[in-house]
Amino acid sequence: MLDYIQNLNNRYATKQFDPSYKLSKEQENILDQTLDLAPSSFGLQPYKVIKVVNTQIRQKLKEASWDQTQITDASVLYVLCARKDINQTMIKEYVELTAKTRGVEMESLSGYEKMMNGFIQALPEDQKTEWAKKQVYIALGFLLDAAAQNGLDACPLEGFDAKAYTDILELEEKNLVVSVVCAVGVRSKEDMYATLPKVRLGTEKLIINM
Repeated sequence: MLDYIQNLNNRYATKQFDPSYKLSKEQENILDQTLDLAPSSFGLQPYKVIKVVNTQIRQKLKEASWDQTQITDASVLYVLCARKDINQTMIKEYVELTAKTRGVEMESLSGYEKMMNGFIQALPEDQKTEWAKKQVYIALGFLLDAAAQNGLDACPLEGFDAKAYTDILELEEKNLVVSVVCAVGVRSKEDMYATLPKVRLGTEKLIINM
């Protein structure tokens, strides 16, 4: 437990990455699996994650992110996107996957499918996307924690031109909308923010006991 808290204290939104550091396949696999195993409402995972490895694309994304160096200097760049095709077809595919994975008949999941469809259909179209974005941030939280617990540094980024990202990554064709970006790697020794004390309210002020 002490190590866990120490790792969280060591974690910060890294401003400068060491561009020479490259994650191992094992490290990348841990991060990828963390994103896949992160919880989401109904387990639907109404999002996709684009892992950008192409250096030319990352340079374009940097320009669309007001030249923040984390975009190109980090070892790995994840672009977390909410799905826009949240409908009965998506739910049907999820129920079919559930039945196959758990070795049960589709009929036994009909009530669950009906409940999910009822929830989704009750949401206006714009709220469906907002709901999906909330699920994205749960996955982001798990990604940040996984990086911290495995000796890696990360920086979530919302400072970017969403339209430019949409064009560069062809998100319209993929029925996706960008929510947040996360760069992962190892901090540079020149990052002055790495040694600053963490500023938090403290549990006494943050948590209200009732």
